[in-house]
Amino acid sequence: MRIMMFAHDGSLNRGCEAIVRSTTNLIKERINQSKVYLASGKPETDRIITMLDGIYDGSSQSIKKYSYDWILSSLKFKFFNDESYALGKIHNNIIKHINNVDVCLSIGGDNYCYGEQPGWYEIDRRIKAKGKKLVLWGCSIGEEDMSDRKLADLKLFDLILARETLTYNMLKRNGLQNVKLCADPAFTMEKEELELPVGWQVGNTVGLNFSPLVWSKNKDSQFSIRNLINHILDTTDMTIALTPHVIEDGNNDYDILYNYYKEFKHTERVIILPDNLNAIQYKGYIARMRFFIGARTHATIAAYSNYVPTMVLGYSIKSKGIARDLFGEEKLVLGLNEMSDSQKLINNFEQMVNEEDEIRKQLKQSIPNIKKMSYKAVEYLNEVIKIGAK
Repeated sequence: MRIMMFAHDGSLNRGCEAIVRSTTNLIKERINQSKVYLASGKPETDRIITMLDGIYDGSSQSIKKYSYDWILSSLKFKFFNDESYALGKIHNNIIKHINNVDVCLSIGGDNYCYGEQPGWYEIDRRIKAKGKKLVLWGCSIGEEDMSDRKLADLKLFDLILARETLTYNMLKRNGLQNVKLCADPAFTMEKEELELPVGWQVGNTVGLNFSPLVWSKNKDSQFSIRNLINHILDTTDMTIALTPHVIEDGNNDYDILYNYYKEFKHTERVIILPDNLNAIQYKGYIARMRFFIGARTHATIAAYSNYVPTMVLGYSIKSKGIARDLFGEEKLVLGLNEMSDSQKLINNFEQMVNEEDEIRKQLKQSIPNIKKMSYKAVEYLNEVIKIGAK
């Protein structure tokens, strides 16, 4: 069985890397004789994932102005409002591999949270036109993200795997019958424990991840984070380990975290992890933290899955849905608008510290079930494959 993952823009986003790594492992572990391929927007960043059977350049291609393709696509759009020819050319690096595989997994996770996606819609249409199985793998989508066009695209899928119940319930309310509930595959990802850096306190280090994405959507959040760092330094004896998790140009956690490091390094209680670690290495550090505060979903998944009490600087449905599935409530998840409220951040931090033992106990109860739900996704995938083989 040949399976191709697509809708992936490279592993400099360690959360995307975590999805690819864990998905590949799950499939190979549970589906006999499976071959797993990846079409990537930045294939050179994915060479670190060695269990893949092949990595394709899935980057978008531009249409040269005044070329035959440019003229034809312009005419089709002008007279027929038809963008399919242009989109087919732009995404040909993915489309050309469809014939060679049996199943296509759209793995972006939250790709459908960011407006209309005509490129993915066109790829999906062509996958189905060629009679291949199409699966949306581990997605999160908010009610506010839905549109008639997006709903029409979602109806093309043979299987939609929602990674938390808020998305699952919303999709069912919108009439989709091809939806199953699972959990993010990264809950099952392995970890690699490197040597601890100078300044790390074993059993008394709190990790802090912050992202340009949150900062750009709430400019005042940077000041709230600074106030939270000051609070931790003033009221505890903990070390703060600044932890990047996305390191791509224009969206680099390390850049924004390094500013905090420069400001607070004189305290000798603020350290920063390097910007060149892979997903399993970051998970290895996060797993040994006492607490974790994070904006990147897969950094928080790394913490949750190792029973680390976690405060989420959430900005979408995925953060809320995952917390709800773990705790039965949106525990210690701050919405985007709340991020500028320093006191709210401090209060949540204090709640996390005060409820440390209880939270850890809750995670030890819920994480095994969540991991089973991650494996459930492969069972559902296998059912689709078997139906296709008949």
